Amino acid sequence: MLSHTPVLLQEVLAALELREGGRYLDATFGRGGHSAAILERIGPQGAVIAFDRDPAAIAAGRERFANDGRMTLVSSAFSRLGAVVAQMGLTGAIDGVLLDLGVSSPQLDEAARGFSFTQDGPLDMRMDVSSGATAADFVAKAPEHELVRVIKEFGEERFARRIARAIVNARREAPIVRTLQLAEIVAQSIPTREPGKHPATRTFQAIRIQVNHEFEEIRAALAGSLTALAPKGRLAVISFHSLEDNIVKRFMQEQSQEDPVYAGLPDVPAHARPKLRRIGKPIHPSEAEVAANPRARSAVMRVAERLAA
Repeated sequence: MLSHTPVLLQEVLAALELREGGRYLDATFGRGGHSAAILERIGPQGAVIAFDRDPAAIAAGRERFANDGRMTLVSSAFSRLGAVVAQMGLTGAIDGVLLDLGVSSPQLDEAARGFSFTQDGPLDMRMDVSSGATAADFVAKAPEHELVRVIKEFGEERFARRIARAIVNARREAPIVRTLQLAEIVAQSIPTREPGKHPATRTFQAIRIQVNHEFEEIRAALAGSLTALAPKGRLAVISFHSLEDNIVKRFMQEQSQEDPVYAGLPDVPAHARPKLRRIGKPIHPSEAEVAANPRARSAVMRVAERLAA
């Protein structure tokens, strides 16, 4: 089984304020590092509901937790967490929700998944390999202006126009179907390189976000967490780049304020009152964690608490 080191593990456990017998939702199961640590601390009456849309992650979880009745694995995108919790009859009864928005190490390290720009594999990049268009499909069919938009907006890549033009020119000659093929096209189109960063990093990030509709998924999951959480339940979200973090930051800001439509009025209806209270400052990994797990270096966690309805 490919391994994955959970990021900010001790900080997550502290942020969720785990209690014996509590119900917790790990919306991004991965290989179960966070879930396992939560289960160790919530006693025999506690429960974890874990989501993942990667069939390989669900299969690994079923093997790892086969003998633990406290674990419920849900094969689904985390955007559906509110609906799934409702189906379970647990709306407003979850004591903590964790969203770890990073791509798991097994996904990055397995060349066949197509996330890596340093190992050759099919240009796939889907979190759920059973459905949806692949990265190769997107690269083959997207108009040049759409390639520019995605690479610039989702990758924050200043050479987006050069890269998009290079992709369009290359696909006229031959289909782009391999990861190293795309990585080389990108590398050759960039005039200067960021120190310590592969030239294809931003482009691969952008295409991955596009293929998996990641930002729409995050927004839906954050909204679902509001309905799932019990009063005083904690929401902890780990982001790995500024675009994700900005979505989380804006959501927590908006949900911790009254609806401005009702500003200054003496009677604010329940739906317009603050729903969250932000807890502390953004949390970053320690130097020791980054040294032990370099993939943690860009992580940032924000935490909020559900207010009473």
